[in-house]
Amino acid sequence: MSLLDPAKRRARGAAQQAALTAAPSPEPATLFESSWRDYVFAEIWPRPGLDLRARYIIALASAACVQDGAAAEDFARGVLDRGDMTLAELREAALHVAIYGGWRSGAVLDQAISGAAKDLDLPPVRFDPIRAAPWNPAIRRAEGKANFASVMCFPGGGANSAYSEGGIYDFVFGEVWRRPGLDQRARRWITLVGVAHSSSLIPIRSHVWAAMASGDATADEMFEFVLQYAVHSGWPRASVMQQAVTEQADRVARGLPFNGGE
Repeated sequence: MSLLDPAKRRARGAAQQAALTAAPSPEPATLFESSWRDYVFAEIWPRPGLDLRARYIIALASAACVQDGAAAEDFARGVLDRGDMTLAELREAALHVAIYGGWRSGAVLDQAISGAAKDLDLPPVRFDPIRAAPWNPAIRRAEGKANFASVMCFPGGGANSAYSEGGIYDFVFGEVWRRPGLDQRARRWITLVGVAHSSSLIPIRSHVWAAMASGDATADEMFEFVLQYAVHSGWPRASVMQQAVTEQADRVARGLPFNGGE
C-alpha cells in the first residue's frame, strides 16, 4: 500500500480553505488551527458523497447553532463568492435557522451574512414580507396542516396547543416552509442541523425519515451529512444522527411509514 504524503495533504487543505472561504489560508499557529487545514478542509470537504452547496448549508447552519459567527461569515463569504448560493437565498436560510436553532442562532447567521456581503461589496436584496396582505386565520391553519403533511410525508397530529397551532401549523409550515426563496432540499439540511443540535429524538427521527421518504436526500447522502455535521458540531451529537439515519434508512428502504419515533 502506498503512503500518503503529508506535504500534499497540507497543500490540498490550504488550497481548499482559501477557495471555500474566499480568503487567504493563513499558516497555522497552533495544532488546532492546523486541524482545520489538514483534516476539515483537506479531507472532509472534498469528499464526493455530498454536493458542495449542501456542505456549505450544513456548515453555515452548524456554525450558527453553536454561535460561531466568525466561521459562519467565512462560509457565507465563500458560498457567495463561488455563486453556490445567492444573497437572497442566504437571507432565507437565516430565517429557517431561526426556526430550528432559535432566533439567536438565526441572528448569528444573519449578521455573518451581512459581514460577508460587505466584504464582497454586494448590494442589499429586497425580500418579500412574511405576509403582505390580510389573511384568514382558518385558511392559514389549513395551509399549514396541508404543507406539514406534504413536507413530512405523514399527517400532523390533532393536539390543540399553542406550540402546534400557533407555531408549527400557522408559522413554521403555514408560512416559512412555503416561502419560495429557498428550495426544499436546502431547507431539509438546515432543519436536520437544527434537530441534531437539539438532541431531541422524535424531531430527529421524523425529519431524518422525511428527508429520505420525500426523495430530497438519499441514504448515502444522509450518512455523508452525518460526517459533515460532526466536524462542525461535534461527534457526540453526530452519533445520535448516525443511529437515526441507520434506523430510518432501513424503514424507508422497506417502504415503512414513520412510526412516531421508534
